[in-house]
Amino acid sequence: MKWSQDVAEKRIAALGMDDMPLVQHDITRTPVSPDWFTNYKELCHKFMATLTDSAQELVFMNFNQDDFMGILTGRRVPDNISFRFRVPLVLGGKLDVDNLFMCWTFPHSINMDRFLIEQSGNETIWLPNPAKKIYVPAHIGGGGDGGNATSDRLSQMAAQMAASRGME
Repeated sequence: MKWSQDVAEKRIAALGMDDMPLVQHDITRTPVSPDWFTNYKELCHKFMATLTDSAQELVFMNFNQDDFMGILTGRRVPDNISFRFRVPLVLGGKLDVDNLFMCWTFPHSINMDRFLIEQSGNETIWLPNPAKKIYVPAHIGGGGDGGNATSDRLSQMAAQMAASRGME
């Protein structure tokens, strides 16, 4: 059954992501090269190097300092983190930094997989497509007027890294 936008939005909300933007996508079945995973790993490292402009979202993911610095420097991916394609490769997506976003594996990435599987068999589907490089649900991303010493410190560290890389 082809989903309408209303059906897709209700289903993504039922999966706990009512703030997730969706885009309609006409499927283009595309063969994937055998070395895609090697290229994907390299792409993930490049993607991590672009995250210095996403320090606020990283802070809301509540990483400890080692994980925060590990991801910003591209050294390692913290546990429970997924890099997802906005348009999956088999559906016509490209191995490109702009086609990636980051989110928690559980529950968000797993629920996005459910969302996509439920649409199997359709020629036009709805794809999760967060506005930013990192998907942090709105109910987590908001903050009050007060500060959080760890968040403030990590934001300052990210700003310093961006400045040192000429990415202000």
